[in-house]
Amino acid sequence: MTAFWSPVWLSIKVSLLAGLIVAVLGTAAARWMARRRFRGKTVVETVFMLPLVLPPSVVGFLLVVLFGRHSPIGQWIESSFHTTILFTPGAAVMAAVVVSFPLMYQAAKTGLEAVDPTIEGAARIDGANERQVFWHISLPLARHALLSGAVLSFARSLGEFGATLMFAGNIPGKTQTIPTAVYMAMESGRMELAWAWVAVTIGLSFSLLVFATKLGRLRE
Repeated sequence: MTAFWSPVWLSIKVSLLAGLIVAVLGTAAARWMARRRFRGKTVVETVFMLPLVLPPSVVGFLLVVLFGRHSPIGQWIESSFHTTILFTPGAAVMAAVVVSFPLMYQAAKTGLEAVDPTIEGAARIDGANERQVFWHISLPLARHALLSGAVLSFARSLGEFGATLMFAGNIPGKTQTIPTAVYMAMESGRMELAWAWVAVTIGLSFSLLVFATKLGRLRE
């Protein structure tokens, strides 16, 4: 029983941590990009959205190249912390962050752009600075879009397979998430076990999508 639930709990923990990181990064990036015009904005936004269309194996390959033991970043991490990020739970979190970031960014950007500028302007006239306007006006008004983006990012992280397999590996009890566990169970002919993990994943994903759909209706 422990062997069955281990990938489930790891997937949930990885997705929660990745979702928290993505919520902060995606909202910060959306705040910076919303209603801002500058040369090269299209290129920046394309880079932000690129993981959404790239094959997961390509994302995993790029992560290995950037953070592997032979890269400058990987060598710095190893010399500073005496460890490598490859084949660790941290690698699984990083892979989930990269592939789910576009969903959070797009949702946050849409929500922040939908906030009425006159309301923000009125707050500035009353003496609020930009930080106060963002925290007390923009964020509360865009909360449904932000929460919807966070839920979808969590769901995307939960189902991440290709990048995680290449970057974090498939070490039972350490980096084995539900998708990699399903793959290995199917490869070894343990179809009942694979179906059990699939059922758990479908149940979690279905619940998250229902919640995200209800949030979307609240925004209308």
